[in-house]
Amino acid sequence: MNISYKWLKDHIDIDKKPEELSLILTNVGLEVEVLDVVQSIPGGLEGLVIGEVKSCEQHPNADKLKVTTVDVGQPELLNIVCGAPNVAVGQKVIVATVGSTVHPTSGEPFKINKSKIRGEVSEGMLCGEDEVGLGNSHAGIVELPSDAEVGKLVKDFYQIEDDYRYEIGLTPNRADAASHLGVARDIAAYFRSEMKQIDLSKFKEGSGVNTEVIVENHSGSPRYSGINISGVKVTESPDWLKERLNVIGIRPINNIVDVTNFILHDLGQPLHAFDQDKIAGNKITVRQAKQDEVFITLDGVERKLSAEDLVIADAEKPMCIAGVFGGANSGVSESTTNIFLESAYFNAVSVRKTAKRHHLKTDSSFRYERGTDPNITVNALKKAAILIQEIAGGEITSNITDIYPAVINPFAFNVNYHNVRKLIGQDIPNEEIKSIIVALGIGIEKESADSIDVLVPAYRVDVTREVDVIEEVLRIYGYNNVALKPQIKSSLNTSEKPDKEVVLNQLADLLIANGFREILSNSLTKLDYVNDEATAVRLCNPLSSDLDTMRQNMLFSALTAVSYNQKRRNSDLKVFEIGKTYSIDGEGYKEKQHLAIAISGKLEVEQWNNSKQSVNFYNLKAVVDLILKRLKIEGLQLEDAPTDHFAYGLSYMKGTKPLVTFGAVSDVALSKADVDGQVFFADFDWDQILKIIRKNVIKFKEVSKFPAVKRDLSLLIDEAVTFKQLETIAHKTERKLLKEVKVFDVYKGDKIPAGKKSYALSFIIEDEEKTLMDKQIDAIVQKLILNFEKEVNAEVRG
Repeated sequence: MNISYKWLKDHIDIDKKPEELSLILTNVGLEVEVLDVVQSIPGGLEGLVIGEVKSCEQHPNADKLKVTTVDVGQPELLNIVCGAPNVAVGQKVIVATVGSTVHPTSGEPFKINKSKIRGEVSEGMLCGEDEVGLGNSHAGIVELPSDAEVGKLVKDFYQIEDDYRYEIGLTPNRADAASHLGVARDIAAYFRSEMKQIDLSKFKEGSGVNTEVIVENHSGSPRYSGINISGVKVTESPDWLKERLNVIGIRPINNIVDVTNFILHDLGQPLHAFDQDKIAGNKITVRQAKQDEVFITLDGVERKLSAEDLVIADAEKPMCIAGVFGGANSGVSESTTNIFLESAYFNAVSVRKTAKRHHLKTDSSFRYERGTDPNITVNALKKAAILIQEIAGGEITSNITDIYPAVINPFAFNVNYHNVRKLIGQDIPNEEIKSIIVALGIGIEKESADSIDVLVPAYRVDVTREVDVIEEVLRIYGYNNVALKPQIKSSLNTSEKPDKEVVLNQLADLLIANGFREILSNSLTKLDYVNDEATAVRLCNPLSSDLDTMRQNMLFSALTAVSYNQKRRNSDLKVFEIGKTYSIDGEGYKEKQHLAIAISGKLEVEQWNNSKQSVNFYNLKAVVDLILKRLKIEGLQLEDAPTDHFAYGLSYMKGTKPLVTFGAVSDVALSKADVDGQVFFADFDWDQILKIIRKNVIKFKEVSKFPAVKRDLSLLIDEAVTFKQLETIAHKTERKLLKEVKVFDVYKGDKIPAGKKSYALSFIIEDEEKTLMDKQIDAIVQKLILNFEKEVNAEVRG
């Protein structure tokens, strides 16, 4: 939302600089995201001075040029070549001196340099309207009044003042602040100062025939006000009005429409001007639309209305979707002379549903959806009527129609001073609390020593309970004024154990430390990427065919990232993503969180001192094992991975459920995602992991004071024997002292009998209570050899 600094001064006297006011607005909850300087004339006429033409001679080498000398208040006259037909001695003119930059009405700014024009030196430029942004005339140079002071800055002569535009990040609950009046209210509350009253003294009702108004749906339109104005002339708006709208980014259209836009941003009340002569039967009905009733909106689009839409209709047809968008055939045009001006209060829920149903977002719907002020409709109507008469002529030919059968009363409830202090955590005196409440425009119905009964205006739709008023008091009192205690204690800790965000961050740090990069993918994908179309979650109104389905797996999100990088010559990838998948079945919609990992290309960046080794399945398995070890998850079973998207792979199982599935991505999946080469992918079921690690208990164990011993064995075994079998035999043989078993070499070759392979194993043996002797170590090794021979028919090679 854009707010003008100068416009705010219409509602409140401000002596703060724009930068200071920006901090104040942010501190009271209206966060200023951007503060811009806005110039009513491009360039602000900077560098231009008033000069007097002292001489004017024909250029010796050009018929259409003159050579002039100009006094600009400096010791020496300036020689300036000019082509304007109206230049003459004694004129007071606008001079752009050497080094200044002029900003034409159309076209790019340009700098004035000293130059020679047809052989004559020119030390500046005598300026026309269009050359400095003062207008569109190109008839000649600007002739200033004879009393204009030579040497004075042109911007001071024209009294050019810069304005400032605040871009405020308005939160959804602050509908009351969606106008200059609303923002001024907060400033007044902060300074405990008075607002300027809206001057309606010039308004005088007419006595002619009113446009008949019938409201059939009072719940959809609790208040409807309107007035007739005849004899208007639709033209371009005056400069002051166009400047106001331009500052906040609104394009001026014509004087009538511009007034309605002005009131919208001034008071926060949407208005709509109908061409009265186009209202069939001179009758307006606020009614529900007929199902599939055809209506052409102002943008020229033909829309079919729903029976739930509220419309403003004449005796024959809809003219406007209430609170959302006007019609193409009933609005103000250049030929309009008589208007019916509408100012209404519409039901927020009804407007929100209609705007969403028709995919329409307008300044009016933005405010109606959040809740406008039901008690400002008439005053807004009067102020608009006064402005229209001033800039478009015409006469108010009717009295005000105001249909308001059920008055919307203020919100009434009790506020306890003790509760205010308790919740804010600051010892604020009763009188200061009361003064803030009053400054916020909240009425006081009754008060006692301990509490007050408040009456909150209806436009504060977000302040309906005691706690809301406390928040308002804190907002104006100032968050920064609440002193923090040296020690903050809390007995409430409702976060889940373990904290999933903490665990995710720890794993992200672990992966990043190991050379991975995090990616964030769109959860929308195409149907071709899902596992099962029957359980896919489809979008009703997709943006495109490539974004019509919620993803069912993380694989294709990763492959899309790999493909994107490959096409940009970045094939060596180690990436991970934390995200959700979506599906639907007989029980309803389901979400699952995953941790996905993908690697491709070279293992390391190619350099002179490392190999050009490509990533493989075991590199991925090492990362998977590292994560499981970090999470302290043990006792998992290994099974072959499903072949849906994998050429080969494994699954770590917890019971019957896969905890993590990893392997080489199949050629079919790679082809779908347009990926070259191999990609290795791992998918962790994060929801299942959180359930498992919830039972983890952290125990401190002192580092052993006694040394560990390493022994190696080379075994000749059958090809069918796995390392897992050997590891299990080893730990059964020595349960207490054997700490770790690793395989560091596997060999098959011509020196090995057919059907056999050689495993080189290392064993870490340690006693945490004493130093191991050779005799004990040898005994353990002999028992290992004996059991390997017995269990798997192994032969010791050395």
